[in-house]
Amino acid sequence: MKKLINNPEDFVRESLEGMAAAHADLIKINFEPTYVCRVDAPRQAKVAIISGGGSGHEPMHAGFVGMGMLDAACPGEVFTSPTPDQMLEAAKAVDGGAGILY
Repeated sequence: MKKLINNPEDFVRESLEGMAAAHADLIKINFEPTYVCRVDAPRQAKVAIISGGGSGHEPMHAGFVGMGMLDAACPGEVFTSPTPDQMLEAAKAVDGGAGILY
């Protein structure tokens, strides 16, 4: 199976840009540092749920952000974990005052 990748260094960013274009009604993307969150975040009195992981074949966890699922996801680079800065900024973006579950 072949993959269509313009430049490996831009893979995660371009994948997330495509997700944002396709689902602007559900998610918003931050790139400095990189995280994906619900468009309606933060939700007051809701425990925020955040996941993170490497972007091996695609920014997988980002696809689970939405109503009834994750409040935010932090995609690391290919096969690497997200940075603490990503997790912290995502937490700030979705903290509705009821706690955060990582």
